[in-house]
Amino acid sequence: MAISKILSIGDCGNRFHGKHMKKALDYICKKEKTEDGKYVSGINCQPQYAYEQMRRTKELFGKTDKRQAYHLIISFKEGEVDADTAFEVIGRFAREYLGKEYEAVYSVHNDTGHIHGHIIFNSVSFLTGRKYRYEKGDWARHIQPITNRLCEEYGLSTIELAGEETRTHENYKEWQDAKEGKSVWTNMIKRDLDACILLSPTFDSFTEHMKEKGYEVKNSAGEGKYLSIKPPGMGQFKRCKSFGERYTEEQIRQRIVAENLSEYKQPLKDLRPRILTCRVRRYRRAKLSGLQKRYFARLYRTGKLKKKAYSQVLKYKEDIQKMKKLQEEYLFLARHDITDMVNLLAIENNLTDKRKSITAERSRLYRERNRYQPLFETVTEMEELKECEHSYQAGDAFFLEEHEQYASLQGKIEKEGYSQEEIQSLKEHFRERIIEVREKERAVRKELSLAKLIRKELTEAGERSRQEEKAANRELAESRYQEQENQNKSGDRKYNNRDR
Repeated sequence: MAISKILSIGDCGNRFHGKHMKKALDYICKKEKTEDGKYVSGINCQPQYAYEQMRRTKELFGKTDKRQAYHLIISFKEGEVDADTAFEVIGRFAREYLGKEYEAVYSVHNDTGHIHGHIIFNSVSFLTGRKYRYEKGDWARHIQPITNRLCEEYGLSTIELAGEETRTHENYKEWQDAKEGKSVWTNMIKRDLDACILLSPTFDSFTEHMKEKGYEVKNSAGEGKYLSIKPPGMGQFKRCKSFGERYTEEQIRQRIVAENLSEYKQPLKDLRPRILTCRVRRYRRAKLSGLQKRYFARLYRTGKLKKKAYSQVLKYKEDIQKMKKLQEEYLFLARHDITDMVNLLAIENNLTDKRKSITAERSRLYRERNRYQPLFETVTEMEELKECEHSYQAGDAFFLEEHEQYASLQGKIEKEGYSQEEIQSLKEHFRERIIEVREKERAVRKELSLAKLIRKELTEAGERSRQEEKAANRELAESRYQEQENQNKSGDRKYNNRDR
């Protein structure tokens, strides 16, 4: 039988959003797994340029972050299908399910006896820009039914899916059991069955979990015709199918494959409307500083500002910003005990040297961190494979390839003399040190900007004073010259009158 699984590929951060997506595409297209690329193809994109095309689609619609892609795995029963047939089935599935809207790359891996196919498709539609959204139940409604239909056409075994209407029902027997108190035990047993299904990667581990809870189990493997359980304290076995169609052996095997803990949600018990209350934190209005109060008092006294019922502070926003700037400059001068231009230039030179020193320290930290970058990337890859490794350790042989890759990565960091925890601690150390240095650099840059601003203002003020002084001297000289001219003219007139 062909079983399908769907996984999401997440964001890797602002530096390289699609890092995980690119690695996944490279993995499913490996030549050694696909007979030198024979079993690799694409839909709405070229496999060798798939990552670049998917990235451009995301940039076109402005959706470069969060979920990057989805990874569909279709696994066939061992020995039931050859690679060519599997490639046809995977291709038809991809074209039918994704071909109208999404860019996708699909391949078949036949390097092991367990032939399986991979499909990775862009999370953003190249046609509409809409992001793909997986809803609970889509596997049973859309994905697995297409797989079943295609398998039937090729003569392959399928998984039977129970109808939605068989999942919940209420009949006379259930009503009678509830009346007699039997439903209490039934609900408890159902909860135990559901919990063991969610916790188990295989059917054998499911039976082991049930036994750990105190149940005795008979299954169709030889101990009984039907899957039956005997709860602790009860005298006889009870067939699981009696709890409903979802609890037959076939359905339990199917649910173990399809269900996971992240999709499980308890039904809402009370949908009645109710009043919600919340605490609202109230903030006091910001108070004016002493300088601001004196400034506004002066405006009131001069009549330039009339008192009104509501605050007029917004009208004087620019004046307030100027006062804040002057306050910052004053605090800077007081902080560094600057009394003249010589002291200011000395402080500016000192801050410049300090900024260069911090920049050099930051560069040194980046160089040291880059030395360990391959190990950091190795640990990141191990984190991506962590869930697969847990599933393999729990007995799921489907993740054998991921387990081998995980073991190879672990051997690589051990060869360098480190453990995974030590690499994580080292990465966190560099992150904290770089943040600390950046904060120091930001503070020094701010101080240096204030020093340059004050020097510029003082230089401009001195230049204005010199210009004003020159203008005043020029006016004084002109007035004296004019006065002398007037005196000379007055003397000439007196001399002329005396001659007459």
